[in-house]
Amino acid sequence: MKRIPLPALPAVLVLAAGLAFAQGSAPAAKKELVAKLLKLQQPGIEQLARTLAEQPAQRLILSVQSSGVLQRIAADKREALGKDLDADLRKYLDEAVPLLRERALALAPTTIGPVLEERLSEDELRQLANLLGSPVLTKYQSLLPEMQRALGEKLVVDAKGQIEPKLQALQKAVNDKLAAAAGAPPGPASGARR
Repeated sequence: MKRIPLPALPAVLVLAAGLAFAQGSAPAAKKELVAKLLKLQQPGIEQLARTLAEQPAQRLILSVQSSGVLQRIAADKREALGKDLDADLRKYLDEAVPLLRERALALAPTTIGPVLEERLSEDELRQLANLLGSPVLTKYQSLLPEMQRALGEKLVVDAKGQIEPKLQALQKAVNDKLAAAAGAPPGPASGARR
């Protein structure tokens, strides 16, 4: 069988094809680098979720402490009440922290990922992923508050329906126990709001 020679492609077409191929692979490479960065940032994302779970419980505790209701409870009942309230708080955190951690890790690629892809070049992402301590680290750190805010806002909206009933159950348990210890009838108006 006789081979038919193909006409030589103009150098411009070869160069254009090479550029098109290189540009086509850049988004995939950036996505891989962003995924690697998200994996590296997992402890920070998990800490954000823990903080968001703890904040409402901390506000509740501060509210109880500032209300003065604990001082109206007999000293012999205060210690048992404290242990009981601690158990309720631990139960809430044991349920809320894993839920928010899971949701935060699921939402991070759609909240943090776009910020990284948009604001950092592929080379900057590579340097950051390799943790070389380059000036790009400073740029990345300056984006952290925006990314955490975006994730936090999205996480609050996303998990609100699941967290609200748990927080309300904690609030009711705290109020009922405080009311019972103070000798008041339990109910939604008793407890910290005196």
